[in-house]
Amino acid sequence: MRLIAALYCEYRTSMQENATSPPKIPGFWRRLAAMLYESFLILAVLMAAGFVYIPIFGNANDPLEKALFQLYLLSVLMIYFLVFWTRGGQTLAMKTWRIRLTDLNGANISLPRGILRFFLALFSLGILGLGFLWVLVDSRKQFLHDRLAKTQLISTS
Repeated sequence: MRLIAALYCEYRTSMQENATSPPKIPGFWRRLAAMLYESFLILAVLMAAGFVYIPIFGNANDPLEKALFQLYLLSVLMIYFLVFWTRGGQTLAMKTWRIRLTDLNGANISLPRGILRFFLALFSLGILGLGFLWVLVDSRKQFLHDRLAKTQLISTS
């Protein structure tokens, strides 16, 4: 009985230590590799989405049709990320590189927070990628859009 009590106390102590230890932050090069891998996956998803769109709606020749096609692709991209981010916090590339997206408490992000992060990440990309380079000067080593959306990337290894 004493052995079981001792093991239980040891287990509780280790769980408390793990709960209070700060999450491990993935490095810049690891994030860059994950983003490169993600870009190949995104390309495949967008190509498949185009193969669905064009037979139904035809080629986008005039400016309005082009804008609708681009809006459709942006929506597909947003759905892709939101499904993965809100259900486990990892896309396939993030799983491969052992990176997980969480809120600041370590939980999965909510749908509104995911939408906010998605559009802030687009903004980060739109300003010549400076929002992604923010990680080099940030005290918590987070991207600008993560800082603003109150999310974080953590290492799962």
